[in-house]
Amino acid sequence: MTDWTSVSFVVVDVEGNGQQPPDLVEVAAVPIVGGVIGEPVSWLVRPESPIKFYATRIHGLTNQDVADCPTFETVKVDVLHALSHPALIAHNAHVDLDVLQRKMTGWEPPEVFDTLKLARRLVPGQRGYRLGELVEAFGLADGLPDDLSPHRATYDALVAARLFVLLATKAHDLEELRSQRPGEGEDEHPALF
Repeated sequence: MTDWTSVSFVVVDVEGNGQQPPDLVEVAAVPIVGGVIGEPVSWLVRPESPIKFYATRIHGLTNQDVADCPTFETVKVDVLHALSHPALIAHNAHVDLDVLQRKMTGWEPPEVFDTLKLARRLVPGQRGYRLGELVEAFGLADGLPDDLSPHRATYDALVAARLFVLLATKAHDLEELRSQRPGEGEDEHPALF
């Protein structure tokens, strides 16, 4: 049995411009080291193509909000540094990983833990497994700063970090966390990306 706190994790969340394929508008990373959630880092970036109106309806970011922001290429090294942990966590991870791998050609994610799949297995019987539903069910936003809002990268990464800690505590050890079972359907950001 390996204690899950022996591994250093990073939780990542991205928000997109609504184009197909999606481009980054915002990315956030939250470390979990020794079982303790660290301080988030985030970047707003100007995408190559404009933000679609329906993406703005979800995360609230407009083209004007990112007009003076750097391109992703400008912050890429900082993002890579923030993601340089032995394990990566995301809710509905394939969505975030797809965008990141397209933006960082050649980057291969480390071991990945998907809180959507973990939640389905470790806390069965929930009304739903979208991040917002789990945040509500477990009070994961309690005590977060008022300036953070759902569907923004920092908020989503922080509540996903809290969700992971809750799930990891239920799993008891790293091996049980690693025995993730594929989830069925239910993408988190179908309209966003």
